[in-house]
Amino acid sequence: MGSTAEEEEARCFLSRFVEEFPVPVGPGVPLPLAPPSRPPTLDELRGDSLDLGLRLLAARKAPGSLAAALCEAAVSELLKSDLSPLHCPKDAQQQDGEQVLLLHSEPAQRLFFNKLREVGVAWHQRLPVLPEAPPLVPLCSAHAIRNSRRKMEDRHVALAHFNQLLGLQDGTARQYYAVFDGHGGMDAANYAATHLHVLLGQQGALASDPETAFKEAFTRTDHMFRGKARRERLRSGSTGVAVLLQGEALTVAWLGDSQALLVRGGQAVTLMDPHKPEREDERERIEGLGGCITFMGCWRVNGTYAVSRAIGDFDQKPYVSGDADCSSTRLTGNEDYVLLACDGFFDTVSSEEVPQLVLGALRKHREPLEGEEPQGEEPRGEGEEPRGLLGEDVARQLVAHAKAAGSSDNITVMVVFLRSPELLLVGGAQDSNSQDAQGQ
Repeated sequence: MGSTAEEEEARCFLSRFVEEFPVPVGPGVPLPLAPPSRPPTLDELRGDSLDLGLRLLAARKAPGSLAAALCEAAVSELLKSDLSPLHCPKDAQQQDGEQVLLLHSEPAQRLFFNKLREVGVAWHQRLPVLPEAPPLVPLCSAHAIRNSRRKMEDRHVALAHFNQLLGLQDGTARQYYAVFDGHGGMDAANYAATHLHVLLGQQGALASDPETAFKEAFTRTDHMFRGKARRERLRSGSTGVAVLLQGEALTVAWLGDSQALLVRGGQAVTLMDPHKPEREDERERIEGLGGCITFMGCWRVNGTYAVSRAIGDFDQKPYVSGDADCSSTRLTGNEDYVLLACDGFFDTVSSEEVPQLVLGALRKHREPLEGEEPQGEEPRGEGEEPRGLLGEDVARQLVAHAKAAGSSDNITVMVVFLRSPELLLVGGAQDSNSQDAQGQ
């Protein structure tokens, strides 16, 4: 690992982890986290295991870089194991006349957990030289609410240690962020949140052509979910927007109407055009396939879904397309942040409003300087917990604003800061002073 402080933090966590799990988890003993209830395919085992491992370690406040490296090492050991005892009976593996290799879920995840524990014990005894963490991990503020909907069908993913999690060692720093907005159930959103980044990391074109890599990963995710949907009779779908920070480039890929927005120098920069049935090229594509767009409270594909592209929704394929669009932007160093959100946010908040909303949230939660009056909040009383890092509560404020503006949908917002929130406050103050001067 990098600094001595990071090594000490890793050793402290490993000591607690080994103390909590001194022996392997045997058959019949409940796992610390419930595994997926349905049997995975061999192709799904990596994503399911990484998701389980990250959730388990995050709940125990493992350092992010260590958690990613532990999970990657444990999955590597898992996939080297003899998995034949975990195979489901052949009569349970028929799918449309073809054999599909399925694994018993609970035993598979018990084996993964015990591999994770083995790696933790080994590293506690002798901490290896771990893959180098990114030199600067962006602060990510994320918040999600069910709002007035009956169910929460959004999922979001933040992987600041993308390379460590997926075993990439090409020297290019990467971070990955995504929002998935499910409909008709959570299955499609859960599936995309679990597997899309894994499939992206396996693309040979990732370093040289991230747009092609993203498109292939989305297509593969949709194809794999189709098999799961057939086996388990699922009917859900999910829009999605994902951002990859790779070196000095930002690549965004999307299906449907979830969106990503870049703010540079306090100004909103459009990265994408969301897929909606009424978009002219989407209407032409759907009608060219023999489908139609009808207005039923909103524009819908064949009178059903209000999105024209999504993972899942197989009853309306190919009209509801599974083909993602992508765009790439060269980062120049003066970018403020990138915001990802579902349509529950953008239905009531315009892109142009975002910079001022973020700046207002930062001002509200800024710690006052010595001798300065607090901004927007009462001063803390004796014994009260200190505020978190500046910027951590921004997403919560944006979600609250969208709800107050009339959104009744699930709302998920992620703000990934590409420069320090403190610098954004300084810039915002200068802009305000400039505007005041011009008005005099």
